[in-house]
Parts: sequence; structure tokens; C-alpha cells
Amino acid sequence: MRRIHLLLLSLLSGLLLSAAWPMHGFAGIIFVALVPLLLVEDFVGNNRLTHSRFSVLWYAWISFFVFNILTTWWIVNSTVFGMIMAVVLNSLFLALAFLVYHIVRRIMFAPGRGHFALILFWMTWEYLHLDWDLSWSWLNLGNVFASRPAWVQWYEYTGTFGGTLWILMVNIMVFWIIRALFLQPVPRVRLWITTSMTLLLLVLPLLFSWIKYQAYVPTGDPVEVVIVQPNIDPYVEQYDLEVDEALRRNLLLAEPLLDSSVQYLVCPESALQEVIWEGQEEMSLSVRMIREFLLDYPRLKVVIGASTFKRYAEAEKTHTARWHKSGGFWYDAFNTSLYIENGVPVSFYHKSVLVPGVEKMPFRKYLAFMDKFAIDLGGTVGSIGTDPVRKVIQPGDGGPAISSTICYESAYGGFFSGFARNGAQLLFVITNDGWWGNTPGHRQHLLFSSLRAIETRKDIGRSANTGISCFVDQRGRILQATDYWTPDVIRGTMLAHDGMTFYVRQGDYLARIAAFVSAMFLLIALVQSILGRRKLTANH
Repeated sequence: MRRIHLLLLSLLSGLLLSAAWPMHGFAGIIFVALVPLLLVEDFVGNNRLTHSRFSVLWYAWISFFVFNILTTWWIVNSTVFGMIMAVVLNSLFLALAFLVYHIVRRIMFAPGRGHFALILFWMTWEYLHLDWDLSWSWLNLGNVFASRPAWVQWYEYTGTFGGTLWILMVNIMVFWIIRALFLQPVPRVRLWITTSMTLLLLVLPLLFSWIKYQAYVPTGDPVEVVIVQPNIDPYVEQYDLEVDEALRRNLLLAEPLLDSSVQYLVCPESALQEVIWEGQEEMSLSVRMIREFLLDYPRLKVVIGASTFKRYAEAEKTHTARWHKSGGFWYDAFNTSLYIENGVPVSFYHKSVLVPGVEKMPFRKYLAFMDKFAIDLGGTVGSIGTDPVRKVIQPGDGGPAISSTICYESAYGGFFSGFARNGAQLLFVITNDGWWGNTPGHRQHLLFSSLRAIETRKDIGRSANTGISCFVDQRGRILQATDYWTPDVIRGTMLAHDGMTFYVRQGDYLARIAAFVSAMFLLIALVQSILGRRKLTANH
């Protein structure tokens, strides 16, 4: 193949990956999306005299750049840094993982063999990408089925890494078939066996999932919940509204659907537009207004988002603490979910998975001087603080235990499942998706909640300020979805379920296994490379 053909194949993989992505893509395309890039990698590996091993990095980056920019271009609406990180850097990181796979395959295997190693290195990269300062799990392959919950009911056993494994295996086997048909013919029996195995690998998980989807019966104790979507424009209104007006919009929307049977009122991220100092929260106007509102509804509990602040003594300050110049003390700023109940102190949960460059400065230890350039969309400047635990709140009236995750956290299956592992029976997601405008961003974010519901088998209530609010049942079905950019309120019955799925108990075990085996492969490849060089030197 000429270089133009390799380039076109790389572009094709990027286009196919994009065409598979939710919300308007067809997920089935993902099973062949990597085949063109695999053909490029195999050709480079089989022509080692004319193609450098590092040429794979260029072709892979083209594929993943096209994939990233066509699926996440909308990030530019909120932050240019995030756009650069998510498109340019994420493409490079994926390409580097692909390059490592290619180099290891060239060292350890004969030409045309060892393609299965891609599974190990790809899954390892996705796993490592979950927990570092430039984390961006949005495009992990297993997320592609977010719009097809009936296809992946078995995520309760594997999480999204099961989807990544499935996708990579099918792509590699389809690649083997195409290569056998057009490039390197093999005996018909072998081709027939490979084709049959590929069909089984594709169909059996779908069949199992469909049967489980039809047979699954949601379980748990019924809980009445009201969810508010106030639709406050984050660019125009959010920081200009008076404190009481911002809160009053939420309460006025909710009131027609409230009665003595409703146990939870859920309002979105950053719904309270007031400086709230933890430890002095009862002095804030917003908390006092909610307390007064709750007097008419003795059973009602309020979950609502705010920006809160916490003061520290010198010896207590955290690594994210900043100096209050006029007050002369250290403090942290948080993106917070408040829990308010009659007769019970206010509980706080602080968002812990932060958006790089938006809510935290990556590698702050080395780039602390750039902290002022990290802008928190909740209303503060600088890297914000986090919560060390996946907090579960047990209501004072003995009701079901709940957890409220904030925005970006719902894109992380392993993190999200920690709340269920800690005992949450109901899960809420509060978010403000208006930063991205009417783009695929808020719709993709919505769909992640379907995957989280399957993984945990918990009902999820989702309150979005300017996105889409809804209920998600234990099968991942989205119910009562509101319209984008519309003030609205919905009421539904959620089922409080205290069971734990296999995935909740074990977490991302598939990725951990892949990471361990990848480390072994890298070590073996390094030893083989060193021994090969010594042998070559000795022969000369």
C-alpha cells in the first residue's frame, strides 16, 4: 500500500468511530471501526524495512484526532483549554498507547501475529486515564453503548471495560477475516471457523443482554421524588440573580408537585447563588429559606447544589487551600451538594472528580503559579477542594440512604459505583450542562446515567439546570426526560434498593487484570530488546 492509502484508512477509522458514538450515531459501527487502523498497523509491521515503527504513531493520531474532534468539539463552548486537552492531548495519548502495542508486538511476535495484545494495552490506557490530573474518560470505548442499554445489561458484571473488551475482540477478529479474504489467504476451514467464532462473539452477548433486559424486574422500596430543572442561563443569569430569586425559581417550580408523600426534592448543581461558609451555613439566606420551606413538608428532604467554602487553621490547610487576603486565613472552595432535612444538621458532599483545566489545575504541584487560570464553572477561581470519601447520607427519619454525585462524576463507572458500595440505596446526579450549549455534549452526558444504573442496579434521579432532567430505572431506561433549555419539574417513584452487583463489589477488575498482564508484556519486550541488541553487537 502507498502512504496515501494508509492515510485514508486512518481517516476512515476516525470517521467510523465517530459515526458509532451516541447520541445520533449507530453503536453497531463500533465493531468494525478499528479495522482500517489495524490494517495500517499490520502493514507497517510487515514492512519493517520501509516503515519505521514510529510511523504508527502518526497514523493512529490521525484516527483518534478525527474521532475526538467530531465527538467532543462542543467542549470549546465552555473552555478552550478543555478543548485542547480533550481533542489534541487525548488523541495523542490514545496514539501513544497504540504505538506501545505496536512496538511490543514487533518485538515479541512474528509478523502478522500478536494482535490480541492491543486489548491489553488499550484497556490499560483507559484504566490509567481514569485517575490522573488529565483524566478524560468520556470516549472510553465501553461508553459507546450508552444509548443502547438493552445491549449491555451484563455491565452489572463487568462495567464499561467489558464493553471495551468486547469491541476490541470483535474488531480484531473482523480484521483477521478481511486480511484472510484479501491480503493473506488461509485455508477455508480456518476462515470458516474464524468467521463462526466472530459471529458468536458478536451475537451471544447481545442475546444474553436482551433476555436479561426483558426478564429483569426492578426491586426496592418506593420513594416519591420531585426533580427540578430551573433553566437558569449559566452565561447570562447565573451569577447576576439575587440569592433569593435563584432559590425561589427552584422552589416555585417544585411546589405544585409536592405533597406529604414526597420524600426528596432534587435541585441542580450550583442552584444556590450564595457564598456559604461551612460551619456557618445556618446563617446563610438560602439555608434559612429552605428550612422555612420544609416546615410545610415534614417528610421532605432537599438535595441541592451550591458553591461552599471552608476555613482552615494553618496546620489544617489542604493542598488545594488558597489564601484569603482580606481575612488573613486559608480556605478551600468546593463544588458542593447540600442535603437539608428538618431537625438535622446540613450535610455536605464535595465534588471529587474535577474537570481538568476547569475545576483544577493539572499537576498543580509543579504548576501552582498557573492556578489562577483554572476557572471553576460553579463560581470560584482556582483548583477546588474534594471529598476524600464517597459520602452516603442516612436520613434522620430512617428513610433510604442516598448519595448525590455532581456532574462529571457520572462519567466514571468505578468512581460512581463506590457510592453504592458504601451503602447508597438511591442515587442522584445534579449537574449544570448549559455550559456546552445545545450540542451533543449534554445529551452524551445524560446517557452515561443509563450505564451507571445498569452497573449498580440502582434507580437514578437526574437534575440538570440547563440540560435534560429525568429518572433512570435499574435497567438503564430513561423516563420522563425533560426538554433542553426549558424550565420544568417532574415527579416519579424511585425504588430504593440495597443490593450490590458483582461490578459494584469488584470494581474495574478487567482493567486491573489487563494492566498487570500489560506490565508483564512490557517487561518481557524490554528484556527481549536488550538481549537482541547484545546479540547483534556480539555478531559484529
